[in-house]
Amino acid sequence: MGVIPEPLVTLALSGSPFPSTLAAEAFVFAMAVWIASEIVGGAIVPALRRGGRRVQRRNLGSNTLVLLSWIFMFVVAGSFAADNIAMLPAWVSYLGAAVVILGVAIRQWAIAVLGRFFSGVIGVQTGQNVVESGPYKLVRHPSYTGVLVLELGIGLALRSLAAIPVIVLLFALAYGYRMLVEEKVLVSELGDSYRAYMKRTKRVIPFVV
Repeated sequence: MGVIPEPLVTLALSGSPFPSTLAAEAFVFAMAVWIASEIVGGAIVPALRRGGRRVQRRNLGSNTLVLLSWIFMFVVAGSFAADNIAMLPAWVSYLGAAVVILGVAIRQWAIAVLGRFFSGVIGVQTGQNVVESGPYKLVRHPSYTGVLVLELGIGLALRSLAAIPVIVLLFALAYGYRMLVEEKVLVSELGDSYRAYMKRTKRVIPFVV
């Protein structure tokens, strides 16, 4: 790709499952896009839209659990890949990078539709109502759908089939708890309108769960 700093590519290739420099570059590029999207689309833009108004935190430890799940995911998936456990074909690495970008796109779409009401912490803002446009027509937490797709993309990019069920389990535990906390807050603040919305939609996968 030519735009990825050589030290990052060297680090990605060192003892890694990436079949080529191009595959390592694709993965590093995808991760850079994700990080930039979280900083700009997930933090700076929503804060500007809120006009500096703070959101009262009602996380109940969910942010910490999510962070720990990410750390554990990288450690386990990286270890499986480094030990060549249940490795997938080389071309899957490129697919994984593309899936990471897809996950980023889904998450940022959800964030953009939610607008100023999006926040990295759980809480309800003044004037907030139930949003049912865009991806929210299909699921209640499309930004977490994007996270799930993104995490599966990382597992595919690392080419470890064994890492995939671990990623799904960690997502279910960490984000499952976060969604429970979030929905309890939304029901308490938005009332019957959110209860009715919950009956019409699934959480993260349309028509499934």
